[in-house]
Amino acid sequence: MKKIVIPLILVLIVSCKQEKSIAYRLQDDVYFLASDSLKGRATGTDQELQAASYIKERMQGLHLKPAGDSATFYQAFSFTPKKDPHQEATYVHGDDAVTGTNVIGFLDNKAEHTVIIGAHYDHLGMGGEGSLYREGTAIHNGADDNASGVAVMLQLADSLQQKDFKNNNYLFMAFSGEEIGLLGSNYFAKNPTINLDDVTYMVNMDMVGRLREDKTLSVSGTGTSPIWKQVLNATNPGFKLVLKESGVGPSDHTSFYLQDIPVLHFFTGQHEDYHKPTDDADKLNYEGMQMITGYITEVIRELDDHPKLVFKKTKNESEEVPRFKVTLGVVPDYLFDGKGMRIDGISEDRPAQKAGLQKGDVVVQMGDSTVVDMMSYMRALSAFEKGNTTKVIINRNGEKIAVDITF
Repeated sequence: MKKIVIPLILVLIVSCKQEKSIAYRLQDDVYFLASDSLKGRATGTDQELQAASYIKERMQGLHLKPAGDSATFYQAFSFTPKKDPHQEATYVHGDDAVTGTNVIGFLDNKAEHTVIIGAHYDHLGMGGEGSLYREGTAIHNGADDNASGVAVMLQLADSLQQKDFKNNNYLFMAFSGEEIGLLGSNYFAKNPTINLDDVTYMVNMDMVGRLREDKTLSVSGTGTSPIWKQVLNATNPGFKLVLKESGVGPSDHTSFYLQDIPVLHFFTGQHEDYHKPTDDADKLNYEGMQMITGYITEVIRELDDHPKLVFKKTKNESEEVPRFKVTLGVVPDYLFDGKGMRIDGISEDRPAQKAGLQKGDVVVQMGDSTVVDMMSYMRALSAFEKGNTTKVIINRNGEKIAVDITF
């Protein structure tokens, strides 16, 4: 009898160990969150709540403590949607309100300070406001934007528990309502479930799934603390870094910068599938995402025994953006660090396509204005109105070509 019982006990022990050792890959999280069944995870929908439930279960599996409202993983907020990402959110209650849900888990090391690590999980649903798709309604799965960021966040939650980083606590947050105005992060920043005075810095991952062959990685917020550039360069495993100082941008780190918290925002660049139904899970660079996960882990390691970071205000670059009445109909390459504005995508039936411009062309002059970067491109564009025609000079594979553009 004993010979039978002992093997049964061993089987139970082994099976329990196997259950505890289930490892989620980046692909597992992305493929679920960006599946057609979630219909684009629009804020306030049943499908967004399904995504929230999945993230909550992942956090429970990672042994994080609930850090939302009333000892749950959820922080719900009701609001009237706003179109401008930098406009003040109006939070309301009533039958006409939309309700979003942040998902929040806490790794409590009983430390004095806390690091916030976040990524938004909502997307555009079936399209509508914000979509660049012009052929009707369709599921916008948002694999890069931003299932990729959530997947990296969950990997970090796993990694930080397995490593001996005990000098800070870690708050992991999946934000709702980012696509319609940074609403979830804005709400948390004004209704925090922890003491924000204890927060040393915040890390945001938004669109980190399309790392290019040259490994270009944009990191914004590097001016929000004097130590950022030193740490980022010292721990860089081989990225071509594009560092941007401003703490203000069209993603959730802005909400924490406005609370005087040092921030970093990681971003692998826009692409032709941005805000379109074609932003699917099979197009992501998972090796690149793993490399980014390792990089952020090393940044955190470097700062593990560092005192609370000093906060520094930065220039608000968004306030300097010129207003313009016309567009070329292109997706700029925001990671391009050469002279000019490189085109990363062309919209159908818009001025650039009609003039024969192509992906990869670099705009170096528009009318009388020389274009050396994104800001000078926007200044040049702001001089034109609908119906104007001007000469645009592009650099295509080393050859300068002049074309006439009619707005």
